[in-house]
Amino acid sequence: MRKKFHLSSLPYFEKWFIMGIIIGMISGLGALAFYFAIRLFEYLFLTRLVGISVPRPLGEGGSLVFLYHVRYFYLIPVSVALGGIFSGLIVYTFAPEAEGHGTDAAIRAFHNDQGKIRRRIPVVKTIASAITIGSGGSAGREGPTAQIAAGLGSMIADLFGLSDTDRRIAVAVGVGSGIGTIFKTPIGGTMLGAEILYKRDLETQAIYPSLVANAIGYSIFASVVGFEPIFGYYTGSFDVARIPYYAILGVISGLFAIFYVRFFYFTISVFKRMRISNYFKPIIGGAVTGLIALAFPEIMSTGYGWVDLLMFQKFQYFPTFGIPILLVLVALPFIKVFATSFTVGSGGSGGVYAPGIFIGASLGAVTGLAFHYVTPSLVPVITPFVIVGMISFFGAAGKVPLSVILMVVEMTGSLQLLPAAMIAVFISYIVSGKYSIYHNQVEDRRSSPAHFGEFNTPILLEIKLSEVTCRDISIRDDTDVEEAKRVMEENDMSAVPVVLYKHLIGVVYLFDIAEVTSGTVRPYIKRGVTYLRPSSNAEEAWEVMMRNKTTWCPIVDKGEFKGIVTLRSILDAYHKRVISAKDTAGVFE
Repeated sequence: MRKKFHLSSLPYFEKWFIMGIIIGMISGLGALAFYFAIRLFEYLFLTRLVGISVPRPLGEGGSLVFLYHVRYFYLIPVSVALGGIFSGLIVYTFAPEAEGHGTDAAIRAFHNDQGKIRRRIPVVKTIASAITIGSGGSAGREGPTAQIAAGLGSMIADLFGLSDTDRRIAVAVGVGSGIGTIFKTPIGGTMLGAEILYKRDLETQAIYPSLVANAIGYSIFASVVGFEPIFGYYTGSFDVARIPYYAILGVISGLFAIFYVRFFYFTISVFKRMRISNYFKPIIGGAVTGLIALAFPEIMSTGYGWVDLLMFQKFQYFPTFGIPILLVLVALPFIKVFATSFTVGSGGSGGVYAPGIFIGASLGAVTGLAFHYVTPSLVPVITPFVIVGMISFFGAAGKVPLSVILMVVEMTGSLQLLPAAMIAVFISYIVSGKYSIYHNQVEDRRSSPAHFGEFNTPILLEIKLSEVTCRDISIRDDTDVEEAKRVMEENDMSAVPVVLYKHLIGVVYLFDIAEVTSGTVRPYIKRGVTYLRPSSNAEEAWEVMMRNKTTWCPIVDKGEFKGIVTLRSILDAYHKRVISAKDTAGVFE
């Protein structure tokens, strides 16, 4: 009889090579579906309704020549609010967990839900996010793509009957390949899937399958939309003399990352406290974003076209409405934070990575211009600062320094700025401290419920006997055998310690006195019994019980008998410690 094939029975590399190919295919196709859904809703909302033309980056058919025009200017808030209506209706009717920026929900599924994501999520997230972004909401496409690919990866793992551990890896691979595919950054996407789950660690098991998945997903997606980097090619050279400037930019990026995270979650808390239906909150957020866009249309949608114009200093194409361009550039990072917080924080569906890239590029542009005015010969153009600003800002805000360095290098087709990026990211990461835009990230694998017990010291070793209930149960050497039997019976013990003047002298076993009806226990005392101190741990107590053939262990401190700890009291302490550890890890959140 032929054995039935099970994917889970294959060795690691074979299993994840197959799974990587499958996840890569669904990431590529899912990214294409999402990309063109955004284009469709941009046409319906922005082109047809408002009559606005949004700049596109070079790698997506855009150019560095852009003429800004709006036919029905006053309809911008209407468009974004309509996007909030439809997005909120879809999300809160079919899958409330699809609200917000998506990536965080996938991270939460990895840590707390065994990688389980409802099968309807990819469809709901695709439509809702495409409407939010396509109508002009300030949001990115990476978060939705991550949740879409992660949801499909979770579904594939279930179809093949894989374990909870494998399902988690499939989710991590989906996150990395989804983002790497839609940004055409396969190497950065590979690292992102492993890095984004933690603030200071990597999910190493996800790297190999992510390589396979990103290669396949990127090939499928780029075959349709083109292989050119999103922001075109940067060909400038690296100047060592600018290193102090890049370090300053790192400090600025780190501080601004704190502002981004705090304001974003402050806005979320404000909307959560509103005593109105969740269906109406994205409408309010969309309307506020639309009003902001009346003065700063650059904040609409992903903003990648504007990033390209910043990179190549095409300031003449920015609508300033009579405001000096320098003031517009200074305001843009703050305005983008406000717009993104209202769009996504209100419950709208969209990512926070693209806004982070825009914010970082704006910070880099302003900083670069300042350095240009101070030392024009050293900083003739601001392009390198725009690029390094993108990297250093979101590397800090998302706590993903390694993957962002790789992704922005791939987005600009340039390796020249790697030293500058590494310095700036290192500094911004330290300056930003604990703050992360991904609320469900944990510090490291040791802190993740997904690895509970894997990196922890065995619990019995952590429990000190001083923490365990100690009972004063003993007899004297002149105790009658019948009294000794009664003590054992009342305490459900098969042996009892013998103590004289607070000193442990031995133990009497029920087996030895079971048939004895008179006399004292003195002839039946077994001397030389092993004991422990309060500073000993529960693991040692367990071993002593096995050695003494009892269900208790005597505790002696400085030669004085203190009592006994029982197997039951150790188990009680063990269960309390397990529950406390799980609560701390967030398993029950």
